[in-house]
Amino acid sequence: MKASRFVLSLAFIAATISNAQADDTLAKVKQSQSITEGVREASGVMSYALGNGAYTGFYYDVCGNIIHDLQKQLNLSRLDVKYVSVTSANRIPLVRNGTVDLECGSTSNTQARQSEVAFADTLYVEQIRIAVKANSGINSIYDLNGKTVVTTTGTTALQTVRQYKSLKHIDFREVYGKDHADSFLLLESGRADAFVLDSQVLAGRIAMARNPKDYKIVGEPLSVEPIAIMIRKDDPEFKKAVDASIARQVKDGTVERLYKKWFMAPISPSNTSLNLPASNATKNAWANLNDKPTEAYKVPAANP
Repeated sequence: MKASRFVLSLAFIAATISNAQADDTLAKVKQSQSITEGVREASGVMSYALGNGAYTGFYYDVCGNIIHDLQKQLNLSRLDVKYVSVTSANRIPLVRNGTVDLECGSTSNTQARQSEVAFADTLYVEQIRIAVKANSGINSIYDLNGKTVVTTTGTTALQTVRQYKSLKHIDFREVYGKDHADSFLLLESGRADAFVLDSQVLAGRIAMARNPKDYKIVGEPLSVEPIAIMIRKDDPEFKKAVDASIARQVKDGTVERLYKKWFMAPISPSNTSLNLPASNATKNAWANLNDKPTEAYKVPAANP
């Protein structure tokens, strides 16, 4: 009987340690000498696939530097990086259940999402815009009456589109892409007249198109959203370490250099530049690092 109790006690202790480490990402990373990064196949210049399991992008590079800083902090001789391709629909569940430690894509920080996950400090403030074919005659959201509009499933742009549809009494048909590449394909093939999403994702998809000059981004910003790296909720030590790396990268000029690399210079595979200078809101985010949600940002007025 005593032996059985001893075995049960050991099992309980082991389970307790395991559960504690599941909530302590730094402990998990140190024990396994590995970290799992969530990456995107086609999230504009934030994170996209190059093929053969390789990825790149602005937040991909930022996360690479975070991982390097974590390795130094944990005094690890090596730190293996595992990559998991995530989508707009599954990224939050995969962070919540521990499959992904750092999600490095184009995720908007919102109050609703903060109830499920946490966000690192913001390094890019996005505007939701409209991409159309250059010869479409569409120049504003008010030109979308009777048109077909595509957004990507699981994105905040979908909510924005529906708000405008209701509040501004604009009558258009909604269709949905399973990811950003699929959404752009609907625009490219003529099955949608407009693609509403983050301006940098739209610019990235246009830059990678066969004929970038056939498309343009039009209209007023429909919303303003902070885009940030997503991590698990209620893990303050890991968030502290991630934010410390971000602060270091801002202070030593790394973030500004990466911004110029991805938003102002030609990028692969099309060798076309997005030519998107850092907005005042983005520069202010660098100067005053914070993890405030979208609701803390002023949305530009959009009147006909």
